[in-house]
Amino acid sequence: MSTPFAASSPSCIALIPARSGSRRVAGKNIRYLGEHPLLAYSISAARESKVFDAVVVSTDSSEYAEIAKYYGAEIPFLRPPEMAGDLSPDIEWVRFTLQKLQEQQREYDCFSILRPTSPFRQAETIRAAWRHFQNQEGIDSLRAVEKCREHPGKMWVVRENRMTPLLPFGPAQQPWHSSAYQSLPEIYIQNASLEIAWTRVVFENGTIAGQTLTPFFMPENEGFDVNNPIDWQAALGLLESGQAALPQVLSAPFPIDS
Repeated sequence: MSTPFAASSPSCIALIPARSGSRRVAGKNIRYLGEHPLLAYSISAARESKVFDAVVVSTDSSEYAEIAKYYGAEIPFLRPPEMAGDLSPDIEWVRFTLQKLQEQQREYDCFSILRPTSPFRQAETIRAAWRHFQNQEGIDSLRAVEKCREHPGKMWVVRENRMTPLLPFGPAQQPWHSSAYQSLPEIYIQNASLEIAWTRVVFENGTIAGQTLTPFFMPENEGFDVNNPIDWQAALGLLESGQAALPQVLSAPFPIDS
């Protein structure tokens, strides 16, 4: 897959996780949002970005694999079921995928995780993140973040009938939990939309992020994460109001069985 970046750019593979068995929204990754399954938008944005040498979907489902192939992704093998549970950590399937590809003589300097649950992420945003990643020295990875709407300075830990501040900061007469949001330090939260890392961190550190991370500030609503029925309704509202847009998908819609 050709890229618009310099020939000296490191190689990078897009990894799109799409396990089956979602409990909060049944069949979430292949549920239709607009004209296409959710999975289609991450595949299309990844391909349109021209950043990646390969776009690979990691799934445990042959049905999901068929849909992913239809939209132009590779599924060189299925993910083992033991790595596709609700509590399966990302490092397991990422390491498995990269190792299996290495066995096929396919090695990449970097990988990017693009989760289907962030359907509003655009190709240009992926390109911007890739440029930022390449311009940083001494980092292990990049992760998309956005300003925290619920400040942790106003959060509490509850034990039985007593509670204590999660972050006991600020002077006694003006602790953070009793301060105006605008007066508190800016705090950012990671979203699930976009990660880029050097492949070495998986094999040397046993993580998908390493120790030194650079932030990528996600454009408004592109990091919106669809994980439960309320999120789904909110996504529809963002589309209808024009506050968010889906990436262009050049393929005709995958046919729904009648």
